[in-house]
Amino acid sequence: MAFLGLFRNPPEGGAAMALYGAVVAQSRRPEFFEKSGVPDTVDGRFDMIVVHAFLLLRRLKEEKGKVDNLPQVFFDTMFADMDRSLREMGAGDLGVARRVKAMATSFYGRVAAYERGLSGPAGELEDALARNLYGTIQGDPAHIAAMAAYIRRETQGLERQSGADLMSGRVVFGDPADA
Repeated sequence: MAFLGLFRNPPEGGAAMALYGAVVAQSRRPEFFEKSGVPDTVDGRFDMIVVHAFLLLRRLKEEKGKVDNLPQVFFDTMFADMDRSLREMGAGDLGVARRVKAMATSFYGRVAAYERGLSGPAGELEDALARNLYGTIQGDPAHIAAMAAYIRRETQGLERQSGADLMSGRVVFGDPADA
């Protein structure tokens, strides 16, 4: 009987899928690419997902003990989708595994940099964004500063959202028009 349990969706699966859908929808907002200068490339789109996933996971960390496996199920959902996307783009089985591993490594590195940026001295978040979000181009300092302000606003906005809403798959991100 336990063996059959391995093939069931975790109880947090629906909430994780809804949260991931909200992260992707926010990350694809055209304002980030058209107004904020984020490169409209595979790398730029990946980095926007990382920014929003970081914000969400950071907030979920505050619910420790209340969210069960939701952060892990969210992470697994996100990387399963990235695996699927790479396959749709034509990457072969061996290449996909290697690329997903590199993406996960990049994800963890960016999360650590953004966390240090939010809690560190002034300018550290901007430096992390310049290296990562704008890493494939010469980022405009005004765009970088606006994105840092956006991340700080979203951090505060997510702190005001209830844990119960997040655990049920409801998250609201702010308007990126000011980013």
